[in-house]
Amino acid sequence: METRHNLADAIRRNAHSADRGINRIGLVWGDHELSWTELDEKVDSYAHGLRELGLNRLDAHPARVAIALPNRPEFALAYFAALRAGLVAVPVNPGYTGRELHQLLSDAAARVLIAGADVHAAIDEFSAPLPDLDRRFLVGDGDRPGIAPMADLAVAGGPVEPVTGDEDLAVLLYTSGSEGRPKGAMLSHRALLANHEQLARIEPPPIGRDDVVLLAVPLFHAYGLNSGLGSVAYHGACGVLVDSMDSFDPATINRPSGRRLSALLGVPAMFAAWAQVADPTVLASVRIAVSGAAPLEPAIARQFEAAWGRPLAVGYGLTETAPALTTTLAEPAPKEGSIGRALPGVDVRLVNAAGADVWRSDRPTGVDEVDDFEDDAAGSPGTDPGEIVVRGANLFSGYWPDGRDGPDADGWWPTGDVAYADAGGDLFVVDRLSELILVNGFNIYPAEVEQVLMAHPAVAEAAVIGVPHLPSGQKVKAYVVPRMSAREGSPVTAADLAAYCARNLARFKCPTEFEFAAELPHSATGKVRKAALRAEGLAHVDG
Repeated sequence: METRHNLADAIRRNAHSADRGINRIGLVWGDHELSWTELDEKVDSYAHGLRELGLNRLDAHPARVAIALPNRPEFALAYFAALRAGLVAVPVNPGYTGRELHQLLSDAAARVLIAGADVHAAIDEFSAPLPDLDRRFLVGDGDRPGIAPMADLAVAGGPVEPVTGDEDLAVLLYTSGSEGRPKGAMLSHRALLANHEQLARIEPPPIGRDDVVLLAVPLFHAYGLNSGLGSVAYHGACGVLVDSMDSFDPATINRPSGRRLSALLGVPAMFAAWAQVADPTVLASVRIAVSGAAPLEPAIARQFEAAWGRPLAVGYGLTETAPALTTTLAEPAPKEGSIGRALPGVDVRLVNAAGADVWRSDRPTGVDEVDDFEDDAAGSPGTDPGEIVVRGANLFSGYWPDGRDGPDADGWWPTGDVAYADAGGDLFVVDRLSELILVNGFNIYPAEVEQVLMAHPAVAEAAVIGVPHLPSGQKVKAYVVPRMSAREGSPVTAADLAAYCARNLARFKCPTEFEFAAELPHSATGKVRKAALRAEGLAHVDG
């Protein structure tokens, strides 16, 4: 019988492989520890329970199991049990409202929901039917009438052998919806495993069996799920779970578990917080730190490196690519602002508006290069910007439920991000293609304008969008969170920022409208939700 590879196989391998050490600790959560042997046994029991629910309806894909939990052991148990049972895991943000939960669960046609009391309450308070949802299980404190605790799902039995793998659907992972209604990216077992194989080919490999890895990025996000939890399982390392980034304390991160972290996977805001920690022992054991999920401001990288004496690596990827595509760990010497180079086994092209390649990772000097990047926005010469188009075994199988908009017949998929390559072959993201602003036919990349605004000492945060405007087509609008001026004791004004932009940007790139806000809306991983800026009014800051 042909063997099909399932990510849950890694749990059993860790539990029974002598070179990984019997009873090695796999997950730590506060004072609780679970060895790989215990994890393997519990995953089996929950996989038995899921199979005994009788979920196999006639469907193009196995039944979907939604998991709406913070970063705690039950998430890992439910996730790997679903995969081992031959079902499809659907990680869900537990902070969603009832409306958002109904939208996602309905779209996925989820048959099972494993969640905390708050999630179940939000669903019940939103009076809309979920006809496909057969069983619900409760995790943690609280009580919901008619909803059984997750422990009731466990069924004793022997080892469960996975019946799915390779090209079979493993995870239905919904995009953030920054461009509109969330879409379910269909990730196969092949895609999940391929990304670990690709990363492991970097020298030296980012994660190994002896690492203690921080798992604070939400597990419902591709970065936390596969780059975090998945890599811990794949390599047989040890993962330290932190419920949420909101409960993350940069000064005490090593203390709850008593284990010394060696690998940090985080988002920019976390590294900005670590840069302010004065205790030199907090990160003394860390050998590698990687920022992902949101753009990293160069100033944060500089501050972190100055504080801790070690570089901050950057990873770039998307939900649809499981998720990593490039990293500065693949560069001989990381460059400020760069997203690095393609992972081994990943091909990258930069394609201009006419559909022509301006750069390719497989033959970087074999494509005719053009003049230096217009206006030298990132400060380095290179190709003209082009859309990042990628190919690799880690790519998704298209969007749920029919596989639409997936890779083409040759395996290439357009990311929607715009970048340029410098003379050394290192990549620099310019912006999202969908966020490109056109003013009188001129291309404006919001990220460039945001970088200028963020450099102003009285600006704490900024986001730039294009809004309809006649006769120019669009105009540039900036949302700004002001920082109080220590000298004047009052926030910056629109006139101040307009004059500042005029000194640092070509006239057509300068915002013509400023809106001040107390805060900007963010996704769970810290990205500004520009769709919310377009759709919702923000409270103005007086002054």
